[in-house]
Amino acid sequence: MIPPRFEYFAPSSIDEAVQILDRFGGEAKVLAGGQSLLPVMKLRLAEPRALVDINRIPDLAHIREDAKSLRIGATTRTNDLNDSELIHARYPILSDAAYEIADPLVRNMGTVGGNVSHGDPANDLPACMLALGAHFVVRSPTGTRTIPAKEFYQDTFVTALESNELLLEIQIPKARPGQGNAYVKLEKRIGDFPIVGVAANLVLTTKGTIESAGLALTAVGPTALKATEAERHLVGKAPEDDAFQRAAELAQEITSPVSDLRGPAEYKRAMVRVLALRALHRASARAHGGA
Repeated sequence: MIPPRFEYFAPSSIDEAVQILDRFGGEAKVLAGGQSLLPVMKLRLAEPRALVDINRIPDLAHIREDAKSLRIGATTRTNDLNDSELIHARYPILSDAAYEIADPLVRNMGTVGGNVSHGDPANDLPACMLALGAHFVVRSPTGTRTIPAKEFYQDTFVTALESNELLLEIQIPKARPGQGNAYVKLEKRIGDFPIVGVAANLVLTTKGTIESAGLALTAVGPTALKATEAERHLVGKAPEDDAFQRAAELAQEITSPVSDLRGPAEYKRAMVRVLALRALHRASARAHGGA
């Protein structure tokens, strides 16, 4: 199908972009890679009056690490995560996820910012951001604010991002010695949406116990889920199978999958436990190798 008529804007600055978003009062959509937006527009599931193309705004595509954070610009392409030695060496959870998103065309066009801000309950990167304790920096006509990932995802395709706000950057706490993370995904075929996806992040003390833990799930609820009780259970424990088994069970308890063409709800719930164990063991192995 052909999408309905819309106005097209290509602002050259952040301020110009947010002013356009504000002017249309919720009837404008941001266009970055367009890999999620354009298909739903063609199906007329979304009919925005305006598209705001942010690809001409400078310095929104970057991967940098400073003294406190890994900083990923909103228009950074998904495949840039695969191509970054920094990501592979210090934040492998992100390259785990990026490698299995769709196909090379989508990865070369789709953006990290679009993936995390779309609110799709089956996207891969939101669970990684929850596990890593990421924050999202957004701009509106009145200024800039930072939203923790744990407060960002509210419901299916519903986030804390206001209609006149633009995501600028994702900030992830800087990797530390003794930190390891992983994303594990079950899919019908490579590049497909996950049947279940689990993201795990562990930081170990010098004595080898778990100092902090992040565990998050995708495709088994109305939005990406942070397994808070499972994370609490892991803190202070040795990174061994007994602790991981119980954490996987606690993660399983927060899910509410639905039966569909990818499998029955009971199967998906069972696979949460299996994949959580795999993700935690892989994160632990990486943590023992250092950040």
